[in-house]
Amino acid sequence: MLELKDTGLEEFSFGEEADDQFYVLVNKKISPDGIDVEKLSKADPMKFNQVLSDMGCILMLNGIEVAELCMRGELDNDNLHESMFDLAKDEGFF
Repeated sequence: MLELKDTGLEEFSFGEEADDQFYVLVNKKISPDGIDVEKLSKADPMKFNQVLSDMGCILMLNGIEVAELCMRGELDNDNLHESMFDLAKDEGFF
């Protein structure tokens, strides 16, 4: 079973809008250095999800999804890493 210390939260922005911002909960046991954005950018679009999984992605949300989940109280914007970890655990992602 993963523990919080075994994960990391990475943020990527591909533009100015909330849906261009991505928050990725990463299994550091699989990818100690996190998501390799260069490798991800070269991934076949048909295999994008599999490449993310292979890199240790547990959960990926965009800025709109994070804002909505924070408004519902399912995520804590001040403690996003831990609250995303708890959400992934509660939803059975690991």
